Amino acid sequence: MTKFSDLALDPRVLQAVSEAGYETPTPIQAQAIPHALQGRDVLGIAQTGTGKTASFTLPMITLLGQGRARARMPRSLVLAPTRELAAQVAENFDIYAKHTKLTKALLIGGVAFGEQDKLIDRGVDVLIATPGRLLDHFERGKLLLTGVQIMVVDEADRMLDMGFIPDIERIFQLTPFTRQTMFYSATMAPEIERITNTFLTNPAKIEVARQATASLTITQSLIEVKPARKDQSFADKRAVLRALIRAEGEACTNAIIFCNRKMDVDVVAKSLKAHGFNASPIHGDLDQSVRTKTLDGFRDGSLHLLVASDVAARGLDIPAVSHVFNFDVPSHPEDYIHRIGRTGRAGRTGKALTIAVPSDEKYLKAIESLIKSEIPRGALPEGFVPGEDDGRPERPREDRSGRGRDRAPKGRDRDRAPKPHDEVAAMAPVVVVPKPATAEAEAVEPKREERRDDRRGERRDRTEARPEVRSDLRPEQRQDSRPEQRTESRPDSRGDRREPREDRRDDRRDYRRDRDLGPSVVGMGDHVPDFILRSFALKTAPTEDIAEAVTTGTEG
Repeated sequence: MTKFSDLALDPRVLQAVSEAGYETPTPIQAQAIPHALQGRDVLGIAQTGTGKTASFTLPMITLLGQGRARARMPRSLVLAPTRELAAQVAENFDIYAKHTKLTKALLIGGVAFGEQDKLIDRGVDVLIATPGRLLDHFERGKLLLTGVQIMVVDEADRMLDMGFIPDIERIFQLTPFTRQTMFYSATMAPEIERITNTFLTNPAKIEVARQATASLTITQSLIEVKPARKDQSFADKRAVLRALIRAEGEACTNAIIFCNRKMDVDVVAKSLKAHGFNASPIHGDLDQSVRTKTLDGFRDGSLHLLVASDVAARGLDIPAVSHVFNFDVPSHPEDYIHRIGRTGRAGRTGKALTIAVPSDEKYLKAIESLIKSEIPRGALPEGFVPGEDDGRPERPREDRSGRGRDRAPKGRDRDRAPKPHDEVAAMAPVVVVPKPATAEAEAVEPKREERRDDRRGERRDRTEARPEVRSDLRPEQRQDSRPEQRTESRPDSRGDRREPREDRRDDRRDYRRDRDLGPSVVGMGDHVPDFILRSFALKTAPTEDIAEAVTTGTEG
Protein backbone atom coordinates (compact mmCIF):
# COMPACT_ATOMS: atom_id res chain seq x y z
CA MET A 1 0.00 0.00 0.00
CA THR A 2 1.29 3.44 -0.98
CA LYS A 3 2.05 5.94 1.77
CA PHE A 4 2.70 9.67 1.67
CA SER A 5 6.35 9.02 2.39
CA ASP A 6 6.59 7.17 -0.94
CA LEU A 7 5.41 10.17 -3.00
CA ALA A 8 8.66 12.24 -2.99
CA LEU A 9 7.06 15.17 -1.20
CA ASP A 10 9.00 17.84 0.68
CA PRO A 11 9.96 16.63 4.19
CA ARG A 12 8.31 19.69 5.69
CA VAL A 13 5.10 18.77 3.86
CA LEU A 14 5.32 15.17 5.09
CA GLN A 15 5.73 16.43 8.64
CA ALA A 16 2.60 18.58 8.34
CA VAL A 17 0.62 15.69 6.84
CA SER A 18 1.69 13.40 9.63
CA GLU A 19 0.71 15.96 12.26
CA ALA A 20 -2.71 16.24 10.61
CA GLY A 21 -3.19 12.50 11.17
CA TYR A 22 -2.92 11.23 7.59
CA GLU A 23 -0.67 8.35 6.57
CA THR A 24 -2.26 6.72 3.53
CA PRO A 25 -3.25 8.80 0.48
CA THR A 26 -6.57 8.38 -1.26
CA PRO A 27 -6.64 6.92 -4.81
CA ILE A 28 -6.85 10.35 -6.46
CA GLN A 29 -3.92 11.57 -4.33
CA ALA A 30 -1.78 8.52 -4.97
CA GLN A 31 -2.19 8.81 -8.76
CA ALA A 32 -2.20 12.60 -9.23
CA ILE A 33 0.67 13.68 -6.95
CA PRO A 34 3.48 11.87 -8.89
CA HIS A 35 2.37 13.42 -12.23
CA ALA A 36 2.03 16.86 -10.64
CA LEU A 37 5.54 16.66 -9.14
CA GLN A 38 6.87 15.92 -12.64
CA GLY A 39 5.34 19.17 -13.92
CA ARG A 40 2.71 17.55 -16.14
CA ASP A 41 -0.79 18.81 -16.65
CA VAL A 42 -3.33 16.80 -14.69
CA LEU A 43 -6.99 16.13 -15.43
CA GLY A 44 -8.54 14.58 -12.34
CA ILE A 45 -12.05 13.10 -12.33
CA ALA A 46 -13.25 11.89 -8.97
CA GLN A 47 -16.38 12.06 -6.87
CA THR A 48 -16.61 14.61 -4.14
CA GLY A 49 -15.07 13.78 -0.79
CA THR A 50 -12.15 11.79 -2.19
CA GLY A 51 -9.40 14.27 -1.26
CA LYS A 52 -8.94 16.24 -4.48
CA THR A 53 -7.84 19.35 -2.55
CA ALA A 54 -4.78 17.66 -1.07
CA SER A 55 -3.94 16.08 -4.42
CA PHE A 56 -2.97 19.48 -5.82
CA THR A 57 -2.07 21.35 -2.60
CA LEU A 58 0.70 18.98 -1.52
CA PRO A 59 2.64 18.95 -4.84
CA MET A 60 2.13 22.72 -5.20
CA ILE A 61 3.81 23.41 -1.85
CA THR A 62 6.66 21.09 -2.78
CA LEU A 63 7.24 22.74 -6.17
CA LEU A 64 7.09 26.26 -4.75
CA GLY A 65 9.64 25.49 -2.02
CA GLN A 66 12.35 27.22 -4.02
CA GLY A 67 11.90 30.74 -5.26
CA ARG A 68 10.51 34.02 -4.06
CA ALA A 69 7.29 35.87 -4.81
CA ARG A 70 7.28 39.37 -6.23
CA ALA A 71 4.82 42.16 -5.54
CA ARG A 72 1.49 41.84 -7.37
CA MET A 73 2.76 38.74 -9.21
CA PRO A 74 1.60 35.49 -7.56
CA ARG A 75 3.54 32.33 -8.37
CA SER A 76 0.52 30.01 -8.38
CA LEU A 77 -3.22 30.41 -8.79
CA VAL A 78 -6.13 28.32 -7.51
CA LEU A 79 -9.63 29.09 -8.86
CA ALA A 80 -12.73 27.96 -6.98
CA PRO A 81 -16.40 28.52 -7.87
CA THR A 82 -17.65 29.51 -4.40
CA ARG A 83 -16.34 31.42 -1.41
CA GLU A 84 -16.69 28.40 0.85
CA LEU A 85 -14.62 26.19 -1.44
CA ALA A 86 -11.94 28.88 -1.75
CA ALA A 87 -11.84 29.23 2.03
CA GLN A 88 -11.50 25.44 2.36
CA VAL A 89 -8.49 25.41 0.01
CA ALA A 90 -6.94 28.23 2.04
CA GLU A 91 -7.40 26.23 5.25
CA ASN A 92 -5.77 23.17 3.69
CA PHE A 93 -2.85 25.30 2.55
CA ASP A 94 -2.37 26.64 6.08
CA ILE A 95 -2.33 23.09 7.47
CA TYR A 96 0.13 21.62 4.96
CA ALA A 97 2.45 24.65 4.58
CA LYS A 98 2.81 25.61 8.23
CA HIS A 99 6.46 24.49 8.31
CA THR A 100 7.35 26.50 5.20
CA LYS A 101 7.67 30.23 4.56
CA LEU A 102 5.19 30.29 1.68
CA THR A 103 2.58 33.02 1.74
CA LYS A 104 -0.97 33.01 0.46
CA ALA A 105 -3.83 35.44 -0.25
CA LEU A 106 -7.55 34.71 -0.41
CA LEU A 107 -9.53 36.84 -2.87
CA ILE A 108 -13.28 36.35 -2.45
CA GLY A 109 -16.31 38.58 -2.58
CA GLY A 110 -17.94 40.11 0.46
CA VAL A 111 -14.56 41.31 1.80
CA ALA A 112 -13.07 44.79 1.46
CA PHE A 113 -10.49 45.33 -1.28
CA GLY A 114 -8.05 47.15 1.02
CA GLU A 115 -6.82 44.17 3.03
CA GLN A 116 -6.58 42.02 -0.09
CA ASP A 117 -4.56 44.71 -1.88
CA LYS A 118 -2.05 44.85 1.00
CA LEU A 119 -1.43 41.11 0.75
CA ILE A 120 -0.96 41.27 -3.02
CA ASP A 121 1.41 44.24 -2.76
CA ARG A 122 3.70 42.31 -0.40
CA GLY A 123 3.80 39.41 -2.84
CA VAL A 124 2.21 35.97 -2.39
CA ASP A 125 3.26 32.50 -3.45
CA VAL A 126 -0.26 31.06 -3.65
CA LEU A 127 -3.28 33.07 -4.73
CA ILE A 128 -6.67 31.45 -4.01
CA ALA A 129 -9.61 33.27 -5.57
CA THR A 130 -13.01 33.16 -7.13
CA PRO A 131 -13.05 34.20 -10.81
CA GLY A 132 -15.13 37.35 -10.34
CA ARG A 133 -13.04 38.89 -7.56
CA LEU A 134 -9.80 37.94 -9.33
CA LEU A 135 -10.82 39.82 -12.46
CA ASP A 136 -11.92 42.80 -10.35
CA HIS A 137 -8.40 43.12 -8.92
CA PHE A 138 -6.86 42.68 -12.36
CA GLU A 139 -9.03 45.36 -13.95
CA ARG A 140 -8.17 47.76 -11.13
CA GLY A 141 -4.49 47.32 -12.00
CA LYS A 142 -3.63 45.69 -8.68
CA LEU A 143 -2.66 42.26 -10.01
CA LEU A 144 -0.48 40.72 -12.72
CA LEU A 145 -0.79 37.07 -13.77
CA THR A 146 2.33 36.88 -15.93
CA GLY A 147 4.29 35.16 -13.14
CA VAL A 148 1.89 32.24 -12.58
CA GLN A 149 3.76 28.93 -12.74
CA ILE A 150 1.00 26.57 -11.54
CA MET A 151 -2.69 27.04 -12.18
CA VAL A 152 -5.44 24.90 -10.64
CA VAL A 153 -9.15 24.90 -11.50
CA ASP A 154 -11.14 23.11 -8.82
CA GLU A 155 -14.72 21.90 -9.37
CA ALA A 156 -14.61 22.78 -13.04
CA ASP A 157 -18.09 21.43 -13.73
CA ARG A 158 -19.50 23.73 -11.05
CA MET A 159 -17.77 26.60 -12.84
CA LEU A 160 -19.77 25.65 -15.90
CA ASP A 161 -23.07 25.58 -14.00
CA MET A 162 -22.44 29.00 -12.44
CA GLY A 163 -21.53 30.64 -15.75
CA PHE A 164 -17.81 31.15 -15.00
CA ILE A 165 -16.50 29.50 -18.16
CA PRO A 166 -16.01 32.81 -20.07
CA ASP A 167 -14.09 34.19 -17.08
CA ILE A 168 -11.99 31.04 -16.88
CA GLU A 169 -11.06 31.32 -20.54
CA ARG A 170 -10.08 34.96 -20.07
CA ILE A 171 -7.92 34.14 -17.03
CA PHE A 172 -6.18 31.39 -19.00
CA GLN A 173 -5.26 33.93 -21.65
CA LEU A 174 -3.76 36.24 -18.99
CA THR A 175 -1.41 33.55 -17.67
CA PRO A 176 1.82 32.34 -19.35
CA PHE A 177 1.59 29.57 -21.89
CA THR A 178 4.33 27.61 -20.11
CA ARG A 179 2.32 27.23 -16.89
CA GLN A 180 1.40 23.87 -15.36
CA THR A 181 -2.39 23.35 -15.31
CA MET A 182 -4.44 20.99 -13.17
CA PHE A 183 -8.17 20.45 -13.70
CA TYR A 184 -10.31 18.73 -11.07
CA SER A 185 -13.95 17.90 -11.37
CA ALA A 186 -16.51 15.31 -10.32
CA THR A 187 -18.15 15.23 -13.77
CA MET A 188 -16.95 16.01 -17.26
CA ALA A 189 -19.47 17.91 -19.32
CA PRO A 190 -18.76 18.44 -23.05
CA GLU A 191 -17.95 22.10 -22.45
CA ILE A 192 -15.40 21.20 -19.80
CA GLU A 193 -13.83 18.68 -22.15
CA ARG A 194 -13.53 21.37 -24.82
CA ILE A 195 -11.67 23.68 -22.42
CA THR A 196 -9.30 20.93 -21.32
CA ASN A 197 -8.49 20.16 -24.94
CA THR A 198 -7.78 23.85 -25.55
CA PHE A 199 -5.72 24.82 -22.50
CA LEU A 200 -4.15 21.57 -21.28
CA THR A 201 -1.12 20.03 -22.96
CA ASN A 202 -0.96 16.25 -22.97
CA PRO A 203 -2.60 15.95 -19.54
CA ALA A 204 -2.40 12.89 -17.32
CA LYS A 205 -6.07 11.83 -17.06
CA ILE A 206 -6.87 10.28 -13.72
CA GLU A 207 -10.30 8.79 -13.13
CA VAL A 208 -10.50 6.92 -9.88
CA ALA A 209 -14.24 6.27 -10.06
CA ARG A 210 -16.92 6.22 -12.70
CA GLN A 211 -18.21 9.68 -13.47
CA ALA A 212 -21.07 10.86 -11.26
CA THR A 213 -21.30 7.88 -8.95
CA ALA A 214 -22.32 8.08 -5.31
CA SER A 215 -20.06 6.81 -2.61
CA LEU A 216 -20.79 3.30 -1.32
CA THR A 217 -20.64 4.57 2.25
CA ILE A 218 -23.84 6.59 1.73
CA THR A 219 -27.25 5.00 2.34
CA GLN A 220 -29.75 6.59 -0.03
CA SER A 221 -33.53 6.74 0.39
CA LEU A 222 -36.37 8.39 -1.50
CA ILE A 223 -39.54 9.52 0.31
CA GLU A 224 -42.46 10.12 -2.05
CA VAL A 225 -45.18 12.54 -0.94
CA LYS A 226 -48.54 12.77 -2.70
CA PRO A 227 -50.35 15.87 -1.38
CA ALA A 228 -54.13 16.10 -1.62
CA ARG A 229 -53.83 19.50 -3.30
CA LYS A 230 -51.07 20.88 -5.44
CA ASP A 231 -50.83 24.08 -3.40
CA GLN A 232 -50.35 21.97 -0.25
CA SER A 233 -47.18 20.22 -1.44
CA PHE A 234 -44.79 22.76 0.10
CA ALA A 235 -46.40 22.48 3.54
CA ASP A 236 -46.54 18.68 3.32
CA LYS A 237 -42.85 18.52 2.45
CA ARG A 238 -42.01 20.62 5.49
CA ALA A 239 -44.09 18.27 7.66
CA VAL A 240 -42.31 15.23 6.17
CA LEU A 241 -38.92 16.84 6.81
CA ARG A 242 -39.71 17.46 10.46
CA ALA A 243 -41.03 13.92 10.87
CA LEU A 244 -37.89 12.45 9.25
CA ILE A 245 -35.59 14.40 11.54
CA ARG A 246 -37.54 13.26 14.60
CA ALA A 247 -37.59 9.65 13.34
CA GLU A 248 -33.79 9.58 12.99
CA GLY A 249 -33.45 10.62 16.63
CA GLU A 250 -29.98 10.63 18.12
CA ALA A 251 -28.50 9.08 14.99
CA CYS A 252 -28.89 12.48 13.32
CA THR A 253 -26.05 14.30 15.04
CA ASN A 254 -26.07 17.04 12.42
CA ALA A 255 -27.51 17.43 8.95
CA ILE A 256 -27.48 19.61 5.84
CA ILE A 257 -30.85 20.34 4.22
CA PHE A 258 -30.67 21.37 0.57
CA CYS A 259 -33.26 23.50 -1.25
CA ASN A 260 -33.32 24.58 -4.87
CA ARG A 261 -34.13 28.23 -4.24
CA LYS A 262 -32.76 30.83 -1.85
CA MET A 263 -36.20 31.99 -0.75
CA ASP A 264 -37.12 28.40 0.16
CA VAL A 265 -33.97 28.16 2.28
CA ASP A 266 -35.21 31.01 4.46
CA VAL A 267 -38.75 29.64 4.70
CA VAL A 268 -37.64 26.12 5.64
CA ALA A 269 -35.17 27.45 8.23
CA LYS A 270 -37.86 29.63 9.84
CA SER A 271 -40.29 26.70 9.85
CA LEU A 272 -37.78 24.46 11.62
CA LYS A 273 -36.99 27.17 14.17
CA ALA A 274 -40.71 27.62 14.85
CA HIS A 275 -40.93 23.93 15.77
CA GLY A 276 -37.99 24.02 18.13
CA PHE A 277 -35.18 22.80 15.85
CA ASN A 278 -31.72 24.36 15.95
CA ALA A 279 -31.44 25.47 12.31
CA SER A 280 -29.93 28.36 10.34
CA PRO A 281 -29.91 29.24 6.63
CA ILE A 282 -26.94 29.80 4.33
CA HIS A 283 -27.10 30.98 0.71
CA GLY A 284 -25.46 33.41 -1.67
CA ASP A 285 -27.49 36.48 -0.67
CA LEU A 286 -26.17 36.51 2.90
CA ASP A 287 -23.18 38.60 3.91
CA GLN A 288 -19.87 36.82 4.03
CA SER A 289 -19.55 37.43 7.76
CA VAL A 290 -22.94 35.77 8.39
CA ARG A 291 -22.05 32.81 6.18
CA THR A 292 -18.71 32.35 7.93
CA LYS A 293 -20.32 32.55 11.38
CA THR A 294 -22.98 30.02 10.39
CA LEU A 295 -20.43 27.55 9.01
CA ASP A 296 -18.24 27.91 12.09
CA GLY A 297 -21.23 27.14 14.30
CA PHE A 298 -22.04 24.06 12.21
CA ARG A 299 -18.45 22.83 12.41
CA ASP A 300 -18.10 23.23 16.16
CA GLY A 301 -21.47 21.57 16.84
CA SER A 302 -23.37 24.57 18.18
CA LEU A 303 -25.63 24.44 15.10
CA HIS A 304 -27.52 21.20 14.47
CA LEU A 305 -29.26 21.76 11.11
CA LEU A 306 -27.83 23.76 8.19
CA VAL A 307 -30.39 24.73 5.54
CA ALA A 308 -28.44 25.51 2.38
CA SER A 309 -28.74 26.21 -1.31
CA ASP A 310 -26.46 24.62 -3.91
CA VAL A 311 -23.84 27.28 -3.23
CA ALA A 312 -22.93 25.15 -0.19
CA ALA A 313 -23.09 21.82 -2.03
CA ARG A 314 -19.49 22.31 -3.05
CA GLY A 315 -16.65 23.14 -0.72
CA LEU A 316 -18.05 22.14 2.67
CA ASP A 317 -15.36 19.93 4.16
CA ILE A 318 -17.08 18.75 7.34
CA PRO A 319 -16.19 15.08 7.80
CA ALA A 320 -18.72 14.34 10.54
CA VAL A 321 -21.99 15.18 8.72
CA SER A 322 -24.33 12.30 9.55
CA HIS A 323 -27.33 13.14 7.32
CA VAL A 324 -28.20 15.00 4.15
CA PHE A 325 -31.83 15.87 3.38
CA ASN A 326 -32.83 16.91 -0.12
CA PHE A 327 -35.90 19.03 0.56
CA ASP A 328 -36.14 19.59 -3.22
CA VAL A 329 -35.07 17.20 -5.95
CA PRO A 330 -32.29 19.00 -7.84
CA SER A 331 -33.09 19.94 -11.42
CA HIS A 332 -29.52 19.06 -12.49
CA PRO A 333 -28.65 15.41 -11.81
CA GLU A 334 -24.98 16.25 -11.09
CA ASP A 335 -26.06 18.37 -8.13
CA TYR A 336 -27.52 15.27 -6.49
CA ILE A 337 -24.06 13.68 -6.41
CA HIS A 338 -22.49 16.74 -4.83
CA ARG A 339 -25.27 17.17 -2.29
CA ILE A 340 -25.20 13.67 -0.90
CA GLY A 341 -21.40 13.73 -1.05
CA ARG A 342 -21.40 16.05 1.98
CA THR A 343 -21.99 12.94 4.14
CA GLY A 344 -20.10 9.65 4.24
CA ARG A 345 -16.74 11.40 3.86
CA ALA A 346 -13.30 10.11 4.87
CA GLY A 347 -14.54 6.52 5.12
CA ARG A 348 -17.45 7.32 7.45
CA THR A 349 -21.00 6.14 6.84
CA GLY A 350 -23.76 8.60 6.03
CA LYS A 351 -27.41 8.75 5.12
CA ALA A 352 -29.08 10.77 2.36
CA LEU A 353 -32.87 11.16 2.21
CA THR A 354 -34.69 12.85 -0.66
CA ILE A 355 -38.26 14.19 -0.50
CA ALA A 356 -40.10 14.05 -3.84
CA VAL A 357 -43.55 14.97 -5.14
CA PRO A 358 -45.20 13.69 -8.35
CA SER A 359 -43.91 16.66 -10.37
CA ASP A 360 -40.30 15.54 -9.69
CA GLU A 361 -40.62 12.31 -11.66
CA LYS A 362 -38.58 13.38 -14.70
CA TYR A 363 -35.77 14.72 -12.51
CA LEU A 364 -35.63 11.48 -10.57
CA LYS A 365 -35.32 9.54 -13.82
CA ALA A 366 -32.42 11.77 -14.90
CA ILE A 367 -30.63 11.21 -11.57
CA GLU A 368 -31.12 7.43 -11.68
CA SER A 369 -29.92 7.38 -15.25
CA LEU A 370 -26.77 9.24 -14.25
CA ILE A 371 -25.87 7.10 -11.24
CA LYS A 372 -26.82 3.90 -13.10
CA SER A 373 -28.98 2.66 -10.24
CA GLU A 374 -32.41 3.19 -8.73
CA ILE A 375 -32.76 5.14 -5.52
CA PRO A 376 -34.37 2.88 -2.89
CA ARG A 377 -37.88 3.98 -1.92
CA GLY A 378 -38.65 4.57 1.72
CA ALA A 379 -41.89 4.78 3.71
CA LEU A 380 -43.39 7.95 5.09
CA PRO A 381 -42.39 8.58 8.71
CA GLU A 382 -44.87 7.86 11.46
CA GLY A 383 -45.08 11.44 12.71
CA PHE A 384 -46.15 12.85 9.35
CA VAL A 385 -49.53 14.59 9.39
CA PRO A 386 -50.78 15.55 5.87
CA GLY A 387 -51.96 19.14 5.56
CA GLU A 388 -50.38 20.20 8.86
CA ASP A 389 -50.09 23.98 9.01
CA ASP A 390 -46.85 25.27 10.51
CA GLY A 391 -47.66 28.93 10.10
CA ARG A 392 -45.15 29.57 7.32
CA PRO A 393 -46.12 31.27 4.05
CA GLU A 394 -46.81 29.13 1.04
CA ARG A 395 -44.24 28.99 -1.73
CA PRO A 396 -45.33 30.68 -4.99
CA ARG A 397 -45.77 28.56 -8.04
CA GLU A 398 -42.60 27.89 -9.91
CA ASP A 399 -41.38 26.57 -13.19
CA ARG A 400 -38.64 23.94 -13.07
CA SER A 401 -35.99 26.36 -14.27
CA GLY A 402 -35.72 27.45 -10.62
CA ARG A 403 -37.60 30.72 -10.93
CA GLY A 404 -40.80 31.36 -9.08
CA ARG A 405 -43.92 32.50 -10.90
CA ASP A 406 -46.45 34.43 -8.90
CA ARG A 407 -49.66 34.11 -10.85
CA ALA A 408 -51.93 36.74 -9.38
CA PRO A 409 -55.61 36.27 -10.26
CA LYS A 410 -57.09 38.86 -12.51
CA GLY A 411 -59.67 41.11 -10.94
CA ARG A 412 -59.90 42.46 -7.43
CA ASP A 413 -62.50 40.03 -6.13
CA ARG A 414 -61.01 36.70 -7.24
CA ASP A 415 -58.75 36.39 -4.24
CA ARG A 416 -61.39 37.65 -1.84
CA ALA A 417 -62.86 34.92 0.31
CA PRO A 418 -66.67 34.71 0.21
CA LYS A 419 -68.24 36.43 3.18
CA PRO A 420 -71.36 35.21 5.02
CA HIS A 421 -73.55 37.99 3.72
CA ASP A 422 -72.41 37.17 0.17
CA GLU A 423 -73.57 33.59 0.58
CA VAL A 424 -76.90 34.72 2.02
CA ALA A 425 -77.35 37.15 -0.84
CA ALA A 426 -76.54 34.43 -3.34
CA MET A 427 -79.13 32.08 -1.77
CA ALA A 428 -81.89 34.73 -1.54
CA PRO A 429 -84.65 34.52 -4.18
CA VAL A 430 -84.53 37.01 -7.01
CA VAL A 431 -87.38 39.53 -6.87
CA VAL A 432 -88.48 40.85 -10.26
CA VAL A 433 -89.97 44.35 -10.14
CA PRO A 434 -92.72 44.70 -12.78
CA LYS A 435 -92.65 47.61 -15.18
CA PRO A 436 -95.13 50.46 -14.56
CA ALA A 437 -98.47 50.40 -16.25
CA THR A 438 -98.90 51.97 -19.68
CA ALA A 439 -100.90 54.93 -18.40
CA GLU A 440 -98.35 55.74 -15.72
CA ALA A 441 -95.48 55.36 -18.18
CA GLU A 442 -97.17 57.78 -20.57
CA ALA A 443 -97.57 60.22 -17.70
CA VAL A 444 -93.90 59.98 -16.78
CA GLU A 445 -92.41 60.15 -20.27
CA PRO A 446 -93.88 63.55 -21.26
CA LYS A 447 -92.39 65.11 -18.14
CA ARG A 448 -88.96 63.92 -19.22
CA GLU A 449 -89.51 65.29 -22.71
CA GLU A 450 -90.66 68.64 -21.29
CA ARG A 451 -87.51 68.91 -19.22
CA ARG A 452 -85.35 68.26 -22.25
CA ASP A 453 -87.25 70.86 -24.28
CA ASP A 454 -86.88 73.38 -21.47
CA ARG A 455 -83.13 72.90 -21.39
CA ARG A 456 -82.89 73.25 -25.17
CA GLY A 457 -85.00 76.43 -25.00
CA GLU A 458 -82.80 77.95 -22.35
CA ARG A 459 -79.72 77.32 -24.44
CA ARG A 460 -81.43 78.75 -27.49
CA ASP A 461 -82.49 81.92 -25.59
CA ARG A 462 -79.01 82.45 -24.30
CA THR A 463 -77.59 82.20 -27.78
CA GLU A 464 -80.09 84.71 -29.17
CA ALA A 465 -79.61 87.12 -26.26
CA ARG A 466 -75.85 87.15 -26.61
CA PRO A 467 -74.87 90.74 -27.67
CA GLU A 468 -72.59 91.50 -30.53
CA VAL A 469 -68.97 92.06 -29.78
CA ARG A 470 -67.52 95.15 -31.39
CA SER A 471 -64.34 94.56 -33.30
CA ASP A 472 -63.04 98.12 -32.89
CA LEU A 473 -62.60 97.77 -29.13
CA ARG A 474 -59.68 96.37 -27.15
CA PRO A 475 -60.09 92.97 -25.41
CA GLU A 476 -60.75 94.54 -22.00
CA GLN A 477 -63.29 96.88 -23.57
CA ARG A 478 -65.05 93.98 -25.30
CA GLN A 479 -65.58 92.29 -21.95
CA ASP A 480 -67.09 95.42 -20.38
CA SER A 481 -69.22 96.22 -23.41
CA ARG A 482 -71.67 93.42 -22.55
CA PRO A 483 -72.52 93.83 -18.86
CA GLU A 484 -75.90 92.17 -19.18
CA GLN A 485 -74.21 88.86 -20.00
CA ARG A 486 -71.96 89.04 -16.95
CA THR A 487 -74.80 89.85 -14.58
CA GLU A 488 -76.73 86.83 -15.76
CA SER A 489 -76.48 83.90 -13.34
CA ARG A 490 -75.34 80.61 -14.74
CA PRO A 491 -77.19 77.42 -13.85
CA ASP A 492 -75.13 75.33 -11.47
CA SER A 493 -75.58 71.57 -11.42
CA ARG A 494 -74.57 71.53 -7.75
CA GLY A 495 -77.63 73.49 -6.67
CA ASP A 496 -77.64 76.70 -4.66
CA ARG A 497 -74.57 75.92 -2.66
CA ARG A 498 -72.60 78.61 -4.48
CA GLU A 499 -73.74 82.12 -5.23
CA PRO A 500 -73.24 83.40 -8.79
CA ARG A 501 -69.90 84.96 -9.58
CA GLU A 502 -71.56 88.05 -11.07
CA ASP A 503 -73.35 88.85 -7.80
CA ARG A 504 -70.10 88.91 -5.91
CA ARG A 505 -68.60 91.22 -8.52
CA ASP A 506 -71.59 93.59 -8.23
CA ASP A 507 -71.10 93.67 -4.48
CA ARG A 508 -67.54 94.80 -4.98
CA ARG A 509 -68.72 97.56 -7.31
CA ASP A 510 -71.28 98.81 -4.76
CA TYR A 511 -68.60 98.78 -2.10
CA ARG A 512 -66.37 100.97 -4.26
CA ARG A 513 -69.25 103.39 -4.92
CA ASP A 514 -69.89 103.68 -1.19
CA ARG A 515 -66.35 104.91 -0.75
CA ASP A 516 -66.95 107.71 -3.32
CA LEU A 517 -64.48 106.42 -5.82
CA GLY A 518 -66.47 107.85 -8.65
CA PRO A 519 -68.59 106.29 -11.33
CA SER A 520 -67.28 103.49 -13.46
CA VAL A 521 -65.97 104.48 -16.84
CA VAL A 522 -65.62 102.17 -19.79
CA GLY A 523 -61.97 101.40 -20.42
CA MET A 524 -60.72 103.03 -17.22
CA GLY A 525 -61.42 100.30 -14.66
CA ASP A 526 -64.11 100.57 -12.02
CA HIS A 527 -63.79 104.37 -11.50
CA VAL A 528 -62.02 107.44 -12.80
CA PRO A 529 -60.56 110.28 -10.72
CA ASP A 530 -62.55 113.53 -10.66
CA PHE A 531 -59.72 115.68 -12.01
CA ILE A 532 -59.72 113.73 -15.23
CA LEU A 533 -63.40 114.58 -15.75
CA ARG A 534 -62.71 118.36 -15.51
CA SER A 535 -62.57 120.33 -18.74
CA PHE A 536 -59.44 122.29 -19.48
CA ALA A 537 -60.60 123.81 -22.84
CA LEU A 538 -59.72 127.51 -23.36
CA LYS A 539 -62.61 129.94 -23.67
CA THR A 540 -62.88 131.74 -27.00
CA ALA A 541 -62.43 135.56 -26.53
CA PRO A 542 -61.86 138.59 -28.84
CA THR A 543 -58.33 139.68 -29.43
CA GLU A 544 -58.79 143.01 -27.67
CA ASP A 545 -59.98 141.29 -24.48
CA ILE A 546 -56.90 139.17 -24.45
CA ALA A 547 -54.64 142.19 -24.94
CA GLU A 548 -56.40 144.04 -22.13
CA ALA A 549 -56.00 141.07 -19.84
CA VAL A 550 -52.31 140.91 -20.57
CA THR A 551 -51.92 144.65 -19.91
CA THR A 552 -53.86 144.71 -16.65
CA GLY A 553 -52.60 141.26 -15.50
CA THR A 554 -56.11 139.86 -15.04
CA GLU A 555 -57.84 136.91 -16.54
CA GLY A 556 -60.79 137.20 -18.78
